[in-house]
Amino acid sequence: MKSKSKKSSKNIFADLGFEPAEAAVLQMRANLMSDLRKYIEDNELAQAEAAERLGIAQSRVSDLVRGKWEKFSLEMLITLEARVGQ
Repeated sequence: MKSKSKKSSKNIFADLGFEPAEAAVLQMRANLMSDLRKYIEDNELAQAEAAERLGIAQSRVSDLVRGKWEKFSLEMLITLEARVGQ
């Protein structure tokens, strides 16, 4: 039995059936979180040091590193990116 595959839209959230606007916001949030986690990893920052650079509590860095995307608005993620010069 052949299964039919569908070409990806390049946005997993759109592929999962989210409305286009919501899918775009979710994709942006995912990309920003990934960028911030990479920044922390590339700079070999301990969570406390990352918290100081980002201007947030260490517990929020833990949420970020653990991928708890529901705890971060798009606006907050953009603010954090700006704080580290991304």
